[in-house]
Amino acid sequence: MIFSGLPFFQPMTATHNRSWRRLLASCLLTLIAAFSCSLLGMQPALASFEDDHFDGNIFVLYGGNGSLVPARISLAESLKRHKPALLVFYLDDSSDCKQYATVISGLQAYYGRAASFVPVTVDAISPKSSYTPSEPGYYYEGLVPQTVLIDQEGKVVFNEKGKVAFEKVDDAFRNVFNLLPRSESPDLKQRRINEFNSELAQ
Repeated sequence: MIFSGLPFFQPMTATHNRSWRRLLASCLLTLIAAFSCSLLGMQPALASFEDDHFDGNIFVLYGGNGSLVPARISLAESLKRHKPALLVFYLDDSSDCKQYATVISGLQAYYGRAASFVPVTVDAISPKSSYTPSEPGYYYEGLVPQTVLIDQEGKVVFNEKGKVAFEKVDDAFRNVFNLLPRSESPDLKQRRINEFNSELAQ
């Protein structure tokens, strides 16, 4: 052989032959498995805010706002500081909660510095016979989404179940902070959080 004297050329040995066969066999098995899955009708994982399937945290996926979870401050700490708190009871596998996540993200854009936003997944509420007013379980009424606004004095000033309009919660915040009513003040413009969130909010 002409190349046999060169240091970079080594003739194929039985070991090389076996490794190539293993590589070829594993590639073929992978292709067969992928083809079988497509024949069986397996769908790729797709997130949808119109179903009750778990896709991940709703505020990250659908609200475009990962800063809401986990809450920066607990309800107890917010009450101690005499800071208004917005409790939002939700489930990650609820289509209503998924669709409502954009409203909560929009509210946080305006009131996030002045009020505490405390999203509470109801799965995390520990079952007890009674709760204190500093515990989220005290306010939960068994349906999601549920929105509870507590003022600086610790009084509930807003408590609604279901998908509540941005304007309705905004009006409650305006009362808490003694701001002009919507009819006497310029319209609030929501800033865009991200492209996906903007499409959901429309």
